[in-house]
Amino acid sequence: MSNEKIFTSKAPEPIGPYSQAIKIDSGFVFTSGQIAINPSTGNLVSGGIKEQTKQVLENIKSVLQSAGSDVTKAIKTTVYLKNVEEFGTMNEVYAEYFGESKPARSTVEIARLPKDALVMIDVVAGI
Repeated sequence: MSNEKIFTSKAPEPIGPYSQAIKIDSGFVFTSGQIAINPSTGNLVSGGIKEQTKQVLENIKSVLQSAGSDVTKAIKTTVYLKNVEEFGTMNEVYAEYFGESKPARSTVEIARLPKDALVMIDVVAGI
């Protein structure tokens, strides 16, 4: 099985030794966790969970498109929240992006995310 590193300037550059996503020849793409970094500025977007979730999903959308996929082909997501009490607000934004595709999902609360982000999401999608 071979793989291809995915990179797009429409999503933030990795801040460590990892790729934005890996596409494998069996027809899947695995994204790295995305936080709410605006790729134009390199900064975390201002605002709360709603604004950050929207930016995270825009980043994921760009990475998936660069790999030849899109959010409608998402199979599994993992959502990491700094505060699980913000689940409802995150979920409203999430539903706007994934609509009826409704991939399997795990959501966990964690103590801290890179750059003190409020949310991080990673995705496994088909090509």
